[in-house]
Formats: sequence, C-alpha cells, structure tokens
Amino acid sequence: MSIGLIALLDDVAALAKVAAASIDDIAAQAGRAGTKALGIVIDDTAVTPRYVVGFAAAREVPIIGRIAWGSLKNKFLFLLPGALALSAFAPWAITPLLMLGGIYLCYEGAEKILHAVLPHKAESHEVAVGAAKEDAKAQEDQRVRSAIQTDFILSAEVMALTLASLEVNTVAMQATILAVVALGVTVLVYGLVALIVKADDAGVALAVNERPASSILGLRQPDKTAPASGIDRALAPVTRGFGRGLVVGMPYFLKVLAFVGTAAMLWVGGGIILHGLEEYAVKAPGHVVHEAASRAAALVPSLAALVEWVVTAALSGVVGLVLGALTIPLVQFVIAPVAGKITGLFRSKPQSETAPRRA
Repeated sequence: MSIGLIALLDDVAALAKVAAASIDDIAAQAGRAGTKALGIVIDDTAVTPRYVVGFAAAREVPIIGRIAWGSLKNKFLFLLPGALALSAFAPWAITPLLMLGGIYLCYEGAEKILHAVLPHKAESHEVAVGAAKEDAKAQEDQRVRSAIQTDFILSAEVMALTLASLEVNTVAMQATILAVVALGVTVLVYGLVALIVKADDAGVALAVNERPASSILGLRQPDKTAPASGIDRALAPVTRGFGRGLVVGMPYFLKVLAFVGTAAMLWVGGGIILHGLEEYAVKAPGHVVHEAASRAAALVPSLAALVEWVVTAALSGVVGLVLGALTIPLVQFVIAPVAGKITGLFRSKPQSETAPRRA
C-alpha cells in the first residue's frame, strides 16, 4: 500500500511538472505573439476613441463597454474558431480574407478623410449607403456597429499574427494561446480607451480637489470639517494644475488621436494589401515601399528603426488612401444598391401574407 501510494504521488508530481511547463510555455508564447501584434494593438487603441467623441459623458463608458463586449464576441465566437479551422482545412483562404478586411479599413479611413475635406459630399455618400442617422440612440448604435466591424478586422490581423508565430502543433495549445492573447489584447485596448476618454472628467475632479492627500486623489471622501493638512496644502497646487492641464489638453489630444486613428486605418489596411500581394508573387509594390524605407533609414543611422517604420507606415497609408478612394464610389454605386435590393427581397413579404383576409 505504501509503495503504491508513493508511486501515485510520483505520478501526480510528474503531471504537475508537465502542467507547470505547459502553463509557462503558454505564457511565453502568448507574450511573444502579443509583442508581434503590438502595432495592431496601438492602432486599435488609437482608432476606438473617435467612436465615442460627441456623446454625453454619461454614455462614454457604456459605449466602450458595448464595443469591448462586441470585440470579445468577435474574437471568441468567430475569429478564434475560424482561425483554427482555416489553419487546419483551408490555409489558402486566410490571405484573401485578410485582404478583404484591409480593403474595408482603407474604405473607412478614406471616408473619414472625405468627411473632413468635403463634408457635404461625405454626407451625400452616407445617405446613399444608408449610414446617415438622426436620433442619438440610432447614432450610438451605428457608431458601435462601425467600431465592432473595424475591431473585427484589426482583431483578425492580431489572431493571424499570433497563429503564424506559434511553435506548437496541437489544436488545444493553439486555442489556449489564441484565447490568452485575445483576452489580454481586449482588456489592454479597451482599458486604455476608457482611461483616455474619461481623462477630462478626472481632470475636473483634480482641478477642484483642495485635499488631494486626504482624499487619495479623489478616491475617498475626506472630512471637510477638519482643517486641510500640510501635505494637502503642498500637493493641491500641483494636482489642481495637472487637472486643469488635463481639462484643457484632452480635447486637443482626442483630435490628434482621431487623426492617428484614421491614419492607422489607412496604413494597416494598405500594409495588409501589400503583404497579401507579396503572398501572390506581386512583389513590386511592397519592394518599392521596403526599398524607400531602407534608404531613408540609412540616412539617419541613429534612428534607423524609427525612420524605417515611419516611411513604411506613410507609404502604406498612401496605398491605403488611394485604394480607399477608389472603393468609395464602388460602395456607393454598386455594393450599396445591390445590398439594398437583397435586403429588400428578404424584408418584403408575399402579397398573400400582406393582403387582408376576407371574411
């Protein structure tokens, strides 16, 4: 009995070591995959806040929550099982699907630029494709849908990069690592977005708080009947000045972030297209971009990596802008009318169902 018990304990210890090694492997590979997808994460963080701008402060966090929930559904219900299935049964389909998503990002980015440069023409385009909404609830729903659609493309790129970087062959390990990356990216992106959009409210609270130490920067209610402490009097000018700086600076920061978000759509979309073309042996456009970036980097050796990234992103953005500009009339005059007719066919009922019955 004692020998059997010892053998059982040895087996349990061996299983525990294997499980610990597997957990370490999952964490390490998820970390490496997340690092490779960091650029997409930054793009997603820059893109998302513009979907919240213009709404009441009370609706900002709920809107972010709706988008984050949609992002989780994108990743866990569609992208994770889809990535595993495509990797196993149709790896040839991954590149064209990513390229379609890249075209959508180019279209979205080009449409935002059109709205900024020619607002009346952009409004006509939105009416033509059925995107114009009037009431606040419908506008919020449309913004959330648009954000979730954009998140779907960026999340697909994250999942594709993650899957391509894995060094495991078992489906269970692939699924686990993809799930860890998906959850981590979602929490990181939308946690940062929530902090960004609520920074001005935090600034207001800091600007009027005369007892920052006693209230732990507003996290608890201090005793206002007691005199302010020396630490409060010393710290208050700093925290109140910082709060006023947040209130004044956040509108400008959000405008810059909106610009970066639009640019991110274009350079990510253009980059996806260039990479996809290389997969199909159309290497000339990508070669031109890589060559220009390499030559620019050689001019500034001390900042070679940064310069190469900036030039690559800029030229990819130009490709995305051109492609998106070409897509706008295609969407307005071809895709939207066809989609409207198809939707109308499904919504319309046969005459026998709509006509009133006679007694």
